[in-house]
Amino acid sequence: MANSLMNRGFGMFDPSDFFGDFGRSFMKDTQMKTDVRETDNSYEVSSELPGFKKEDIHLDYRDNTLRISAKHDLNKEEKDKEGQLLRQERSTSNVVRSFYLPDVEKDKVTAKYDGGVLSVSLPKLNGTSQENHQIDIQ
Repeated sequence: MANSLMNRGFGMFDPSDFFGDFGRSFMKDTQMKTDVRETDNSYEVSSELPGFKKEDIHLDYRDNTLRISAKHDLNKEEKDKEGQLLRQERSTSNVVRSFYLPDVEKDKVTAKYDGGVLSVSLPKLNGTSQENHQIDIQ
């Protein structure tokens, strides 16, 4: 009996799937799409961050991990002729990604942000590990 209740054809009103694809599509839109490539001499990281300003993106490398974080605040406000508020919208996006990339030569890491794409080049070390290092974006 329990099995027949579980397999009912609720269609779009299925209580076990109340939010449908909302959660999956919501998370998909807020993720930072990133490609990481390894060559013999370096790691190359390319992250899509459309709509973010360069100064709102933070990069650091510590404990053999590259961390990329970005925060985006968007405020829109529309008023009529008398200045009465007609509509006000706020949008905030915070994204963070971390990638384990061991044995990087921290002093030679470069980063560039152009056209909504962050490109980071992390040359590999030919020796021992170094201390933590903040990375400037050009």
